[in-house]
Amino acid sequence: MCIWHLYVSGIRCADLRFTPGGVLHAPLDPETAALAPFQPLSAEAAAGYLALTHFDLEALAGRMAEYEQLFPAPPEVETSWGARYRSDDGVRWAQREIKYPWNVTVSGGRLAAFTCPSRERVHVLVREGCEDATVLARWRAYRPEPILPVRRVENLEVPMRDGVALSASLLLPRTDRPVPAVLVRTPYGKEDELDNYMRYAYRGYAVVLQDVRGRNKSGGAWIPNHFETEDGDDTLNWIAAQNWCDGSVGMVGGSYLGYVQWAAAASRNPHLKALISVVCAGSAFHDLPRKGGSLVSGMLAWAFSVSQQQFDGTKMERDDWDEVLDIRPLADLPRKALGYDIPFFHQWLAHPDNDDFWRAGDWAERGAGVDVPALIVSGWFDDNGAGTTEALDLTADYPDGRRKIILGPWPHSGNARYDLHGLALGNGALRDDIDLIFLQWFDHHLLGADNGAEAMPTVRYYTIGEEKWKTAGNWPVPGGRTVSFYLTPGGGLSDALPEEQGCDSYTYDPADPAEHIIDLSENELGVPEDYTLVEQRPDVLSYTTPALTQPLVLTGDFTVELYVSSDAPDTDFIVRITDVDEHGRSRKLADGVLSARYRDGFGAPKLMEPGRVYKLSIRTSKLSAAFQPGHRLRLTVTSGARNFLFPNRNTGAGFDGTEVRPAENSIHFGGICPSRVIAWQETQP
Repeated sequence: MCIWHLYVSGIRCADLRFTPGGVLHAPLDPETAALAPFQPLSAEAAAGYLALTHFDLEALAGRMAEYEQLFPAPPEVETSWGARYRSDDGVRWAQREIKYPWNVTVSGGRLAAFTCPSRERVHVLVREGCEDATVLARWRAYRPEPILPVRRVENLEVPMRDGVALSASLLLPRTDRPVPAVLVRTPYGKEDELDNYMRYAYRGYAVVLQDVRGRNKSGGAWIPNHFETEDGDDTLNWIAAQNWCDGSVGMVGGSYLGYVQWAAAASRNPHLKALISVVCAGSAFHDLPRKGGSLVSGMLAWAFSVSQQQFDGTKMERDDWDEVLDIRPLADLPRKALGYDIPFFHQWLAHPDNDDFWRAGDWAERGAGVDVPALIVSGWFDDNGAGTTEALDLTADYPDGRRKIILGPWPHSGNARYDLHGLALGNGALRDDIDLIFLQWFDHHLLGADNGAEAMPTVRYYTIGEEKWKTAGNWPVPGGRTVSFYLTPGGGLSDALPEEQGCDSYTYDPADPAEHIIDLSENELGVPEDYTLVEQRPDVLSYTTPALTQPLVLTGDFTVELYVSSDAPDTDFIVRITDVDEHGRSRKLADGVLSARYRDGFGAPKLMEPGRVYKLSIRTSKLSAAFQPGHRLRLTVTSGARNFLFPNRNTGAGFDGTEVRPAENSIHFGGICPSRVIAWQETQP
């Protein structure tokens, strides 16, 4: 009976035998860095493998015979349990329509391996002797084993400058010399993250996992994003002072775990030598929870999950979100939805403008001039994509080699699925080498390894429609030109500014806002949904180019300049960039929002005068897409985004109240009101 090896980020973490009587496994023992003897797979061990690698080994055991029989397979194949696979080369088959796919590799005419990519790690289950048919060949060439034994130290207390102690766990490689450290700071419970970052400890890094202030076992009050610069600074100093640390620290992680990296960097701590910023959260008014000056209702699932000391992911999943979103006043929402209040939600409501409360957590403003080497990773449909945009802006003047960028066709959950709400990506959309790139980055900047990390492409990005990865020497990508698409009478978009001046109007009713198509329980706010039906509403304006006669490749974020007026003192404007296919289906690819009162800055609200025309500039999410011949580029404008944003009440009095009024909003174009979409068109292949 053959043996299968299970690898996590190039580390062999178990051997497996699939027998008629069940699964036998020989797990890696961290204390010895050796595999234990084979033993029956317990339910607890199976759950651990599933959590770490996304492989359900018990289910796989029951399906292995069919996999062996099916592969090699035709270009498209479906299993008896409904798993769909597609291949472009007859060697690798991508599993479609699922998060964390079990992709299949064939070698020598037989099933050789399963590969499961995820946001920060890639997992490979490979038949013994077939490693070189997978990404493991690259791992072996770069960093062959052996690995180091690791000991685990729990419940360390890290003192902060105000006397609060934050709880940390330590993964320490057994070596007789000080080593560089990797710091992971999390609001989700450090114990659940330990196995995820063991890969760095096995390779000679001390790993410190810390509960941020007010979370899990750490002291202090929990206010999201508020204390992370000072707490990060104090933690870095504490790590560097330990006898097991050589004074160099890197940080890694995604979402909030990305946010805390930039917050720590803003302290200019000298011990922080490298960042791996993955789908990082940004500043409040550019990202969440006050995007464009609005109040993001889509973040309620996250807010509920972190509303008490311990993270509780079950609070994200509800079947009554429609009722929850309608609770007024907003101050009553947590208590009525959860049975208790959320203190930080009340603090959010108490600070309607960008004041010192929000600036305390604004790493983009506080970090101006930082120069920590950064590997920046995100996706076109990442709902924290504005945070990555801020990171790209902050590092725009870095010399070559000190920042590297990977931008995929991914949502916030990252490198984990090929099919996004009906948008089918190519089989190459997911990367098998994401964690290898991460390790090379740390090895270069923390260990001083001459491993070619500086020579890696500055930018790697994926173009939807062309379905391929590209490289560039900078971001924004060179080799293109700025193009404008002007709004025209009759709902057109044109590369020529119309001489005729016009105006389109709609009534926005906060009691019946247009829908932003998301499932709050999924906790993905930027998915590329089909907005064809939403665009039929009378409160949604559409402006569309003629059918394209040749491909139009647009890469970067868009700027939408709108000349607007309203009979209300304040209202929101939501813009979407969509790709309209030959059948008229309109798929959203990028979007942006701005509350009109913040047209001159988020700290300087100015109400509108009825009928007066104002210029708004709205920056959208990032994108690289090829709009194909026969397709059309569309801009839509509306003022409501139910599910995503709490409706602007149009009164100028903020969000926490019950009084609302409809607004008659107008978009002006042509002549002295050149409303337009500004984009970057690639002109070089």
